[in-house]
Amino acid sequence: MKITVFTCNQPRHIGLINGLSKIADTVYAIQECKTIFPGQVEDRYRKSPVMEEYFSHVLKAETELFGSVGFVRDNVRTISMKSGDLSKIEMPVLADALKSDYYIVFGASFIKGDLVKFLTENRAINIHIGVSPYYRGSSCNFWAAFDGNHEYVGATVHLLSSGMDSGDMLYHALPAVGEYDSFALGMQAVKTAQESVICMIADGKIDGYRPTAQDKSLEVRYSRNADFTDEIAEKYLNTLPTPRQIAESLNNRDMRKFVSPYVSG
Repeated sequence: MKITVFTCNQPRHIGLINGLSKIADTVYAIQECKTIFPGQVEDRYRKSPVMEEYFSHVLKAETELFGSVGFVRDNVRTISMKSGDLSKIEMPVLADALKSDYYIVFGASFIKGDLVKFLTENRAINIHIGVSPYYRGSSCNFWAAFDGNHEYVGATVHLLSSGMDSGDMLYHALPAVGEYDSFALGMQAVKTAQESVICMIADGKIDGYRPTAQDKSLEVRYSRNADFTDEIAEKYLNTLPTPRQIAESLNNRDMRKFVSPYVSG
């Protein structure tokens, strides 16, 4: 089996690549690269003391679940590029990676042109870290937590479409009820989503889901990267809920709001 994944270069993205490589003969990994030191290095997020503090918590939670940045496994072939370059790449450059059994998108930039047409025609799967249609756009789990809606911290596994996080949904992946801090909860959502996709591909169940259209009238917030400012990050850091409060929120989830929910064990 061959799997192609369009992703990024942080530990959580490398974790997905290596996880897929355990069930595939070959994984083609197209990685768009950003700094691995957000808040300390100017990149997608600005360099500032507040951002450095915020991302220190994110990186700690990520390292605990996914380890540090490292090498991929031997059966992985990679192409690396700057974030945002993906839709500018000529299709022949990706030729070897466009003959796979499954196509996964996780943490890549917005895909356009011939590539998105090819991927949608070949039932590519997008792992959206956020629970659509309630939270769409950028940093969705942050905004769900910021709004006090921890029950909406999770991920949506859906078919890729030409729109932003708007494809038909296969299922929602949700962290199990437990006492997490806010940063660990968000990273557990990522881990649960990855594990679910790997398991579903391995046993063939991913092909059996009936896609469900998103009801955009249920949207709570559509967020953009520019919305995440120093002021917002500082307010969040100063009002973090306790792990017990998070557990209570998760325990009160209305599971009827989720599509075929997959909950981590």
